[in-house]
Amino acid sequence: MSDTARLAERLRDARYTLVFTGAGISTASGIPDFRGPKGLWKKIKPVYYDEFLNSHEARVRHWQLKLQSHKEFGQARPNAGHKALAEIDEMGCLQLLVTQNIDGLHQLAGHADDKIIEIHGTGRLVECCSCAKTMDPAPYYEEFEESGEPPLCGCGGFLKSATISFGQPMPEKKLEAAFKAAQRCDLVISVGSTLEVEPAASIPRMAKQCGAFYAIVNMGATAHDSLADLRLEGDAGDLLSRAARHLRRATLA
Repeated sequence: MSDTARLAERLRDARYTLVFTGAGISTASGIPDFRGPKGLWKKIKPVYYDEFLNSHEARVRHWQLKLQSHKEFGQARPNAGHKALAEIDEMGCLQLLVTQNIDGLHQLAGHADDKIIEIHGTGRLVECCSCAKTMDPAPYYEEFEESGEPPLCGCGGFLKSATISFGQPMPEKKLEAAFKAAQRCDLVISVGSTLEVEPAASIPRMAKQCGAFYAIVNMGATAHDSLADLRLEGDAGDLLSRAARHLRRATLA
């Protein structure tokens, strides 16, 4: 039996499946790996959260970086990996998807919002640092491009991308929900992550510690390879698509 067939068999038989995704699932859509060993944060100095709050210059740099990525990656569309996970979800074999990604491609592929926890936030919104109101980012990018001044919320607070900046506290409620799911799942699948960034990487690790079968799908080594019950090396889109086909045939049999 092939590894993708084994993964499909586990998906078919699992009571509760948690999928954890990282940047590697989105690179085929033109989204760069920001946090990995060769990611953009190794080449570009990120804006730390305390800098953003205390420095006008840092807020300008934040908006410049986000405007650039908004233009370059705003037209990105789900690839085969996203679509395969959405198909697995459609077949009733995916209960929760926890993602490190901020691109919103899982939602575009067809997952319901309540099936997804975006633990590093989302680039699909801007958020006020004072009142926590979230808004469509497009008008504010236009405003910044025209004026060069970081936009403000109606309450007077600073607006920033609704993503988790370096040094910014992680969202407690989202993390709590993700760890609760990790404790109850019997199958956890990590896709496209080197599993080095914490506390995110602790989510699939906890699932394994609580007795879940652990499958890792990735191009290249990960920090959890020694923990994996099943390790699939290669392109995530290809491997997940094959697993979805096996699963579809099994459900139709």
